[in-house]
Amino acid sequence: MRAIFIRHGESTGNAGVPCTDLATIELTERGQEQARQVAASWTEAPALIVTSPYTRTRQTAAPTIARFPGVPVEVWPIEEFTYLQPARWNGTRSAERMPHLERYWSEADPAYCDGEGAESFSALLQRCEAALLRLATRPAGSLVYVFGHGQFIQAVRSIVTETDLDERGKMLRFWRKGMPPAISNAERIGLHWKGGRWESTATRGAASTGTS
Repeated sequence: MRAIFIRHGESTGNAGVPCTDLATIELTERGQEQARQVAASWTEAPALIVTSPYTRTRQTAAPTIARFPGVPVEVWPIEEFTYLQPARWNGTRSAERMPHLERYWSEADPAYCDGEGAESFSALLQRCEAALLRLATRPAGSLVYVFGHGQFIQAVRSIVTETDLDERGKMLRFWRKGMPPAISNAERIGLHWKGGRWESTATRGAASTGTS
């Protein structure tokens, strides 16, 4: 079977607007246009459309869902990676969070959890593995569109392509200060379940900033 992961379009968080609830961040006008472009670009109807519960992914999926009205839609726990405790950092700008981001990623402790509402890197990988296992049980030859988030999709790709690295090794490669996001807004990452293993296929997408 094949799965195509799609990062949500540009969000207000990507545009630098502070937020107080990560789950309810919405798309910008540019993000809405990216979502429409994604929907218009499909050349094949999927057997299933999956989206995270977060608003920005559901908004990104909406034009594709409208294009394929007979295709079932499911909400899976594939929301974005929240590695800083939300109660302390919601409503802040990236410059305020940067020293804490740098410390988190440089220490690279996969088991560390920053506090209530946050998630360890190990837990993120477990969620990704659960999603991949769920996809692998789909019928052979089926196609699934999965609308998700940048760091979640990045972790999925790491599991598939960096099989030589342990969790700490994956974490050390995951984030670099000043580098653009590994997965751009509206970028697509293709995976193919074949011979009992996942393989990475061609990707395409649009440029963006931010990881929210």
